[in-house]
Formats: sequence, structure tokens, C-alpha cells
Amino acid sequence: MTIPEVKFKPPTTKGHTSVARVADDWYIVCRSQALNSGPRGVMLFGTPLAVFRNVNGDIGALLDRCPHRNAPLSLGNVKGELLQCNYHGWEFDVRGACRLVPGLVGDQKPKGCNVQSFPVREQDGFVWVYATANSEPVREPFRFPFIREKGYTTVCQELEVEASVHATAENALDVPHTAYLHRGYFRLSTRTRHEIKVAVRRMHGRVEAEYIGEPRPSGFAGMVFAPAGGTVTHIDRFILPSIAQVEYQLGNRTHLCVTSALTPVHDFRTKLFAVVSLRLPIPGWMVTQFLKPLVMKIFRQDANMLQHQSDTILRFGGEQFVSTEIDVLGSHILRLLKQAELGEREFPEKDLVSEVRMII
Repeated sequence: MTIPEVKFKPPTTKGHTSVARVADDWYIVCRSQALNSGPRGVMLFGTPLAVFRNVNGDIGALLDRCPHRNAPLSLGNVKGELLQCNYHGWEFDVRGACRLVPGLVGDQKPKGCNVQSFPVREQDGFVWVYATANSEPVREPFRFPFIREKGYTTVCQELEVEASVHATAENALDVPHTAYLHRGYFRLSTRTRHEIKVAVRRMHGRVEAEYIGEPRPSGFAGMVFAPAGGTVTHIDRFILPSIAQVEYQLGNRTHLCVTSALTPVHDFRTKLFAVVSLRLPIPGWMVTQFLKPLVMKIFRQDANMLQHQSDTILRFGGEQFVSTEIDVLGSHILRLLKQAELGEREFPEKDLVSEVRMII
């Protein structure tokens, strides 16, 4: 039976915004362990989903609405291989097919009794959902690097911010704001500045910026990751549909990679699943004890500013951004998102490279 697709369109501003809805790709909706105690209600692009794991370990992602009387399926119970609605007991499999209507005589079921289902993958300890219902995915989810590599310590964290995916990604990969919003953590003083070169490379489905000649961070982060000083290798990346990655390396002994998978809950609310993998000259567990509070403090500073930014955009009815050449990734990220929203992904014959200079 063909199930008509339901599309949710939460209200947005009337003016220009950098909101983009890339539906033909994968997004994390929760961690695997979140399904240990029954179904879970999540949101993806404003669409409510019920995610559950059955007795066989298979995971289903269904529209969170029982077709019978519209009760949320996320309030139901897992019964063996099926998800049971908690209102009248209708039961559904991981593909959304109705398998039981209690009390109904015979095998006949009412027309329209099935539920939209979304493709699911479980990978790296996360549950990924493909954002187009009843479809065959055209690609596989992103794989987190270093998450199981020998010598690396990995910690995971999740939080929500009141901002679009574009704004969240640009913030995560924006260097100039760290000297001000995160003063003392990345830069001890805005008076001590260095001119560096930035090489920007745009490739298929991604863009990255390499900061060449950057000295070690002078704040708290520098004391932890580069106590002996020196020049770091620093590359920031955005990978479609919503991966923001920051990578630092100092020699062969110190390596830090922060990969954030961004999930669009609504147009102006984004859930961030951050995976921090690090390799240090000292045991990683010694650092993670105080690294997590530091990272969370920085994330909260960003989240607070992003909410103020979104509030201002909504108050004025749209965006009026002015950019300069040192806003090295924002416009590229927006271009990638807007093209992907239309189903267009660039296949350049060769990497497109540009260079700018900035003072940090």
C-alpha cells in the first residue's frame, strides 16, 4: 500500500535566511543507548518521529502518529518485533506496516493503516535516519574518524542550539570569534596577533580551510595540547549534509579532531552530536577529566550567542549579513547547502583553491 508522504513546514521568517533542508541524506537522531528502554520521540526537519529497537535488534523510524486515532507512537511499547500503540494496541513493524489490529476478525486491515517509515542505520554508537520517507538511500552515513583507532581517546557530547544548521556550522568553524567570545581559552590577549595564510579548498560535497603558519593557541587550550609551543597544523572542514570538523595536529604526538554532526530539529533549532578524539603524549583519560567541562563551557558560550543571533534574525524578519574575505567558510557552506537542497552536488574537475590572509 502506498502511503502519502506527510510534510511538516514549521513557520520561518518572511525575509532571506540561510535555512536549507537537505532531505536526501543522513542525520543522527539519538545515540544507540537511548533506545535501551523503549521507543523515543525525536524531531527531524520539524517532523516528529518514533524511533525504536525491536527484539531482534532492528531499528525502525516511523512517523510519530498512529494512523488510527493519531496517538504518538513514541508513547507506545515494544512487543517483540513490533511497536505497539499505547492507545488501542495497533502494532507496526520497523517498516511501518501494520501487523495487528486487536479485535479485528480475519486478516483484513483498514485502508491507510500503515505508517510512513524512514531508512535507518546504526553506526559508531549513533542512530542515523535518512530524511526522506519510504525511500532508498542514495548514499551512506558519514563515518567518524579515529573513533576506534589505537592510541586515541574519544568522548561524545550532545546539546541543542537555537540556530540553523548553517549558522551552527559556520560558528563551529569560525576562527576570528574565538579571540573575543572565547577569550582566555584560545587567545590570552587580543593585543598579541599573528598574520597567517589560509588556503580554502572546495571539493565534491565539502569545503575546508587550512590555517598555515598558525602558532599554538596561547590560552588554556595551548597549555594542554601544545605546552612546548611550536606551529600547529589546523584544518577546518564542512562536509555535506551537516558535518563540521576541526582538526589540530602538533608533530607526531599531539592530535585533536572534533567532529560535530548537526541535526536540523527545526529551521532554527539544531542538535549537535560532538565526537572529540585526541591523541596526546600523556594518557587521554587524564585530560578528559577536565576537558569535558572546558568543551561544554565553550559550547555554552557559542549556544548563547547563536540564540541571540537567531532572535535578532527573527525580530528583523530575515538576515542582512555583511561578509569579508576572512569569513572564509560561511559562504561556501551556504552554497553547498542550498545546492544540495535542490538535489545538486558539485563534481568539480579539480579542487578549487583560493588563499586569503588574516590576523588572529
